Amino acid sequence: MANFNKVYLMGNLTRDPELRVTPKGTAICQFGLAVNRQFKDESGAVRDETTFVDIEAWGRQGETISKYCTKGRPLFVEGRLKFDQWEDKTSGQKRNKLKVVLEGFQFLGGRGEGGPGGDPSTEPGFQRDSPPARDTGRAAAPEMDGVDEDVPF
Repeated sequence: MANFNKVYLMGNLTRDPELRVTPKGTAICQFGLAVNRQFKDESGAVRDETTFVDIEAWGRQGETISKYCTKGRPLFVEGRLKFDQWEDKTSGQKRNKLKVVLEGFQFLGGRGEGGPGGDPSTEPGFQRDSPPARDTGRAAAPEMDGVDEDVPF
C-alpha cells in the first residue's frame, strides 16, 4: 500500500521563532503557525475558526526563519506530519503531540508585515530541504524531417 504524508499551510506566526542547536551543530527552529478559516454556520452567519500548528524547521531553513521571521509574520509552509510520544518526567503520564516538520517555505506579505525591513530582494524566497522532483512531463518530440504522417498506426 502506498503512503503519502504532505502538508501545505499558510498562516501567521503565533510567536517569535525559537532557535536551538544540537550538540553536533545542527540548527532546530520551533515556532507556531495560526491558520484561519472562514465559513458560514447553519444560520448563515460568517464564523472564524483558527487552528494552531507547531512547526519544526531543521538546518539552514531553521536559521533563515529565525533570522527573518517574527510573531505575526505571514508564512507559507510545506512539510510532513510527525507524531511525537514521550513520558512526562513530573507526572509519569504518557504525552503525545502532532506537529509539522518543515520541508520548504515561502515568505508572504511585504516588509511591513512582521518582517525585518530593509531591501526585500535580500530576503530568500522559497526554500526546500531536498531538490524538487524531476519533471515527469513528456520530452519534446524529436524532429521528424521527411516522415510520412499518414502511417497507419
